[in-house]
Amino acid sequence: MPEHGGNLAAAIRRWGIPREQWLDLSTGINPHPWPVPPLPTTILHRLPEEDDGLEEAARRYYGAEQVLPVPGSQAAIALLPRLRPRSRVGIVAPTYAEHEHHWRQDGHDVRCLAFDEVESELGELQVLVLVRPNNPDGACPPRSRVLDWWRELRERKGWLVVDEAFVDAVPEGSLAKYTRESGFIILRSFGKFFGLPGLRLGFMLAHETFLKSLRDLLGPWPVSTIARVWGAQALCDVTWQEQARERLLAASDRLETLLRSFGLVPDGGTVFYRYLRHSDASDIHDALAALGVLTRCFPSGKTGGPALRIGLPGTEMDWSRLEQALRLVA
Repeated sequence: MPEHGGNLAAAIRRWGIPREQWLDLSTGINPHPWPVPPLPTTILHRLPEEDDGLEEAARRYYGAEQVLPVPGSQAAIALLPRLRPRSRVGIVAPTYAEHEHHWRQDGHDVRCLAFDEVESELGELQVLVLVRPNNPDGACPPRSRVLDWWRELRERKGWLVVDEAFVDAVPEGSLAKYTRESGFIILRSFGKFFGLPGLRLGFMLAHETFLKSLRDLLGPWPVSTIARVWGAQALCDVTWQEQARERLLAASDRLETLLRSFGLVPDGGTVFYRYLRHSDASDIHDALAALGVLTRCFPSGKTGGPALRIGLPGTEMDWSRLEQALRLVA
């Protein structure tokens, strides 16, 4: 299986540092989560209900005509390849490894393409998968270019799959409005922006006919009652969303400045993390980990690396701890 950030248990085993002593910056999760309200215990006595307002809240939040809640966008990534016969699939890479893993696992002919290779290869593809903004380097091809790719694919009943897991902090960058058309499929993560990945909630935005096929694969009650109730409330909390975006943008700038002050110049990233190519990335990662600061390391060859991905600290104590660790390591 592909590696991911947030594997704190492995770090505990390797470095022997107790869980409560770690500062985990290995994931791209908002360190200031939406404040979940208390729920009556009776809510767990009922099966999830689809007329509870979640879909309506999601349509408004995403600006899409049709949405399908899923148990985390990861579930949709795993199921998407089952909805097509064997196809030639292009994945704009390097990117989130689960896309390639699942398309290959289901028997498709997968090609990993750099951005500047897409136009020359597109005529041979039935599906193109794009993460926008990209994970981990934050690359974000222009809207016009992406729409040109989709129009060419649509002419032969192909798909454009766009993973927008990290777009919530800059919602104007989303392509959600185009999902009313056939062949334009968007994956949205709930947990990253709202800081609640353990809730396991995500959304697929696409034409209703396509969503029906995915709904049939998911079966009944794929999303828990708690995820549906809290998800609907969070998606309607406009005040918190606006404050969260301001805080994330400020924290991202602060992290950029901090890294540069130690001679570590980021090469990109998203609002949720900074991405840093460095010849000594592995050594820096290990040295920080020995101090209880966990980052994500990408070995050479995976992302044009070697490189580090460093998430946002949450509290002032966390910021101070990262600064002290960088002073010892950089």
